[in-house]
Amino acid sequence: MSNELTDKAFWANYWETKKGLAFTVPPTYTFHKLLRQAVSENNATSAIELGGFPGYYAIFLKKYLGLKTTLFDFYVHQPVLKEVLQANQLEEKDIKVIEGDLFQYQPKEQYDLVLSCGLIEHFNDTKDIIARHLPFLKPGGTLFITLPNFTGVNGWVQRQYDPGNYEKHNISSMNPPLLAEYCKELGLKNVEAYYYGRFSIWLENKAQQTGLVKAFIKMLWLTGKIATRIIPVESKRLSPYIVLQAIK
Repeated sequence: MSNELTDKAFWANYWETKKGLAFTVPPTYTFHKLLRQAVSENNATSAIELGGFPGYYAIFLKKYLGLKTTLFDFYVHQPVLKEVLQANQLEEKDIKVIEGDLFQYQPKEQYDLVLSCGLIEHFNDTKDIIARHLPFLKPGGTLFITLPNFTGVNGWVQRQYDPGNYEKHNISSMNPPLLAEYCKELGLKNVEAYYYGRFSIWLENKAQQTGLVKAFIKMLWLTGKIATRIIPVESKRLSPYIVLQAIK
């Protein structure tokens, strides 16, 4: 069985048909508090975002934290990338771009921070794809990985209304204790893995849904938001993300 749940054709179609990609990345972008803390604690000056096209996190780290950043992906749509950079008052020279295969590429340099957001869950062998991050990471550097949590309410929404997208994800990878165990087996230190964020749900194919489905999703989203505002919890059932952090 192939390790990859997606291929280049899938991502080419995904990015070429997705709307609204060129926006200004805000200083409060998702995971901003965690990233600021990781950079501060490790005095990081360089970072690489793996599988991160169109590079929103590389842009965030460059624009707001002043890091020297690199974007690595096996599919890079240059016109889209140019639009995203322009929307953030950046030029092509401001962020280094490497288009390559993570399973074949040999890193020519290492970084203080190696991150991927929404990458590892697209592969069957979770431990192996985590290990692929490590050659890019300096000794003492920080590994920062996030992935969606489809084991709770958001996963139910995906299964019901976007099964094609759901099938592109390795649900068994969405297990914080297992992720932590893999990192320890790989020799990493100070390992943390946890559910992150208060309630949220989304659909990649929202525009194709009926008005009735859109109304139901909006009601469900609002109900969950109100509930977790009253009782702020981060949990398997309600949190939209999983975060994995470790030191090499």
